[in-house]
Amino acid sequence: MRGRVLARGELDGFRREHREKRIVFTNGCFDILHPGHVDLLAKARALGDMLVVGLNDDDSVRRLKGEGRPFTGEGDRAEILLALVSVDFVTVFGEDTPLETIEALRPDVLVKGAEYAHGEIVGARFVEEHGGRVERIDMLPGYSTTAIVERIRKGT
Repeated sequence: MRGRVLARGELDGFRREHREKRIVFTNGCFDILHPGHVDLLAKARALGDMLVVGLNDDDSVRRLKGEGRPFTGEGDRAEILLALVSVDFVTVFGEDTPLETIEALRPDVLVKGAEYAHGEIVGARFVEEHGGRVERIDMLPGYSTTAIVERIRKGT
C-alpha cells in the first residue's frame, strides 16, 4: 500500500502528473471508521476521477481529540482507508489543519461534511481561487465517532 500513500513532497508532482484528472480531496482523523465515513468517502469519490484523503497524523489527532487518541495508529488508519474502493490515495499531515496539504495538492474539489459551514472549511478560499469548488455532503444520521467512543466508554 505504500505506493498509494503520498508524502507532502510528492503532491506537486502528483498534481502535475494527473493534471487531466479531476482530483477530489477530503480529510479527517478516521480514528474509528464507521458507515458515515464510508458513505462520505463514496460520495466524495463520485465527484471526480480520484479521491485523495488527507489523514491527520497521530500527534495532530492527539492535539485535536485529546490524550488517549488515536485508538489506531496512522499507518493502520491509512491502510484501512486504502482498502476502501472509493479511496485512491492517502496523504498524512501533521498540522492541525490540512491547509498546507491542500495548497500542495491543489484539488479540483474539496469535500467536507455538511455540518461545516462554508466559511469554516479550511482551504475553501484557496481551492475556489484556483478554479476549484467546495462540496458539503450530508452525513448519514446516527453516526459519529464521538458517540461511538462514548458508548464504548459507558459499556453500552
